[in-house]
Amino acid sequence: MTALPIAAVLPDLRAALRAAAAAVLVAPPGAGKTTMVAPALLAEPWCDGAIWLLSPRRLAARAAAERMAELAGERVGQTIGYATRMDGRRSAATRILVLTEGIFRNRIIADPELTGISAVLFDEVHERSLDSDFGLALALEAQAAFRPDLRLVTMSATLDGARFSALMHGCPVIESAGRAHPLELVHLGRRAERRIEDEMAGAIARALAERDGDLLAFLPGMGEIERTGELLRQRLNFPTDIAILPLHGALDPAEQRAAIRPDPEGRRKIILATSIAETSLTIDGVRIVVDGGLARRPRFDQAAGTPRLVTERVSRAAAVQRAGRAARQAPGIAYRLWEEAATGGLIPYDPPEMLESDLAPLVLDCARWGEADPAALRWLDPPPAAALAQGRATLRTLEAIDKNGRITAHGETLSALPLPPHLAHMLVLAGAHGQAGVGAEVAVLCQERGLGGRGEDLEARLQRWREDRGRKAEAARGLAQRWAGLVGAGEGEPLSIGALVALAFPDRLARSRGGGGGADWIAAGGRGFRLDPASPFARHDWLAVADVQGAAGGARILSAAPIDEEELRTLFADRIETRRTVRFDAAAGRIAARREERLGAIALRGGQDDAPDPDAVRAALLEAVRGHGLGPLPWSEAAIALRRRAAFAGSDALTDEALLASLDHWLDPLLVGITRFDAIPPAALLHALEGQLGWDEGRRIAAAAPPRFTTPAGTTHAIDYGAEAGPTVAARVQAFYGLAEHPAVGRPPVPLVLSLTSPAGRPVQTTRDLPAFWTGSWADVAKDMRGRYPRHHWPDDPAGATPSLKTKRAQARSRD
Repeated sequence: MTALPIAAVLPDLRAALRAAAAAVLVAPPGAGKTTMVAPALLAEPWCDGAIWLLSPRRLAARAAAERMAELAGERVGQTIGYATRMDGRRSAATRILVLTEGIFRNRIIADPELTGISAVLFDEVHERSLDSDFGLALALEAQAAFRPDLRLVTMSATLDGARFSALMHGCPVIESAGRAHPLELVHLGRRAERRIEDEMAGAIARALAERDGDLLAFLPGMGEIERTGELLRQRLNFPTDIAILPLHGALDPAEQRAAIRPDPEGRRKIILATSIAETSLTIDGVRIVVDGGLARRPRFDQAAGTPRLVTERVSRAAAVQRAGRAARQAPGIAYRLWEEAATGGLIPYDPPEMLESDLAPLVLDCARWGEADPAALRWLDPPPAAALAQGRATLRTLEAIDKNGRITAHGETLSALPLPPHLAHMLVLAGAHGQAGVGAEVAVLCQERGLGGRGEDLEARLQRWREDRGRKAEAARGLAQRWAGLVGAGEGEPLSIGALVALAFPDRLARSRGGGGGADWIAAGGRGFRLDPASPFARHDWLAVADVQGAAGGARILSAAPIDEEELRTLFADRIETRRTVRFDAAAGRIAARREERLGAIALRGGQDDAPDPDAVRAALLEAVRGHGLGPLPWSEAAIALRRRAAFAGSDALTDEALLASLDHWLDPLLVGITRFDAIPPAALLHALEGQLGWDEGRRIAAAAPPRFTTPAGTTHAIDYGAEAGPTVAARVQAFYGLAEHPAVGRPPVPLVLSLTSPAGRPVQTTRDLPAFWTGSWADVAKDMRGRYPRHHWPDDPAGATPSLKTKRAQARSRD
């Protein structure tokens, strides 16, 4: 066997670990770091215990252990073993254990001293999974506090060794060359209007015709893999000497092994894989890669509080990793379904999971570790503050941590279980109801999407899984049995499957928006869900939703179970609140008060509230004025006139801005006992305005903007300060006889606009200069008036005449 490139730097790594407790190993894909480093360290003088090799995926962990055991001439489970969530192989003789990062996290929290462990190797750290980053942070703290002799090695396929070295207190960086087999890149492009599986089937057919060797194709998910496989089998009429094999996380271990090992019948293989095959695997015989350029990755939607799967373009680093699968063992070729120029537009690397994950499990694990603030640990990228806050809120709802972030007794119970907090919470409560076994089964189904087949009916999936005798189904049953044995058994009333799901995901408890089922649903957490109208669930009113996919506004329900209202009322009695709402109905012009029972964002029952809280009514009326302005108030003419006079006098006390800013002072007392604005007595509004002015300001306004004008004839008339022309007085022209100067108001004086009328009230003249009118056009006006109103006095010299509104005869009688 040809020596792998990593062999050249193993002496340097051994020397570094003899001199110090940590090292960073940078080695390109195919260099051999996964399978050669751990065995090379077993004989070191400091290694008197076991070596743990952390792998990002179950498939990679099994494959690495099996490959190392094969190289050692042993069966897996002897010197070299593995441990994943679904299965494991180890014995008392095992010294190298390949385990997934999640299992390591649980083990180091349970035993911070890592008793019996000499070294922990972190493989593929460049992938920046949350469990890897967190496991490294815990290992560094454990090394500093308890185990200065513990060796830590981070192994990366990218040139980011300096960052890891700085994190690990400046430890040495050892770099290995890669295996240099020629790799040809062919960019095929892709027609956007066609489905990815149609394009992939065509590209695969072309690649098989042009090149020899097995073919590895990357697709975003299980659905695309199945449809592409169907196209290849039925529409392209492949010969029987070609095997088409899927490779994804939902397959059982035997099916995954069949995909990565040589075909026992010697057939050429087409392996249709997700991104699970990007790293950590060398698949014998692969010389061709066809890359669709897409990946489906989990992203935590903080707005909705749920994870969702997002199909997106791969990063440049992932594209390089994928292409490299073709040249691991010999020259190879990679066909890419995008134009060459588009490669530069890909993001350089996938973002760290830390920045896009639900951090509730991290917060709980840190609390169990004894650290209330996860940001205090050593991270390459610190956890986002908003995600930490949301995680703490979730854990407080589950009563897993207290208000200070310290773990509670219930939280200790949850954190001891190898499950996310919400599923652990459900399992504990299921045990209290004597249903630990069913609860564990539901927990497994919620984490294993392919188990029990497809469809949104979780109960149907559970039944199919129970009847399945396949290896993966059996392994999952064993896992459920182990989990069930970790919780106590109570004697509470049995719960439905829907109730168990609701305990795990209370914010996803959903009700049909239309009642009686349908396509649109509203969740207790406020999120909108969509359901296929043809689904049997469309007949139900309530669903406990376990899994969704899509954006926050209308995610599609992937997995759920029905639940009836009576059971959910019993289950969540402490969360159901009676909410009384009061708002102003602008169309009706009055307060609308409702009384509702609510479970989060879901209204259970509701109706009119006949006795709304008086303070809430006043607050709603005040808010309506703030929102709609002062217009809805029943202003009297006197109140309107006062505001206009104040404005004319230069006072800001009664402007819209001033009144809106002081509503609590002058309007709130007027709202006691009323539900509509027109119930306010107009006189009360006027009095409130006068109160806003105060005595001194009121006197100043009265002097600068008097409300009325008294004519020489002794009649009084309101001054209209809102007239377009300015302050205006309307009166009969005879009332102004004897007035030689034009009247004015204000300081400085502003001439009044005089609207002069005939004895019948018809307009005669409008003027700002009465003396000019008397000496000017009055003669013509008087001549016209004498013809129309002969019984009245129309003097030639009105400025010197006696003012009177009486007729000539009445004036004569008055003199007599």
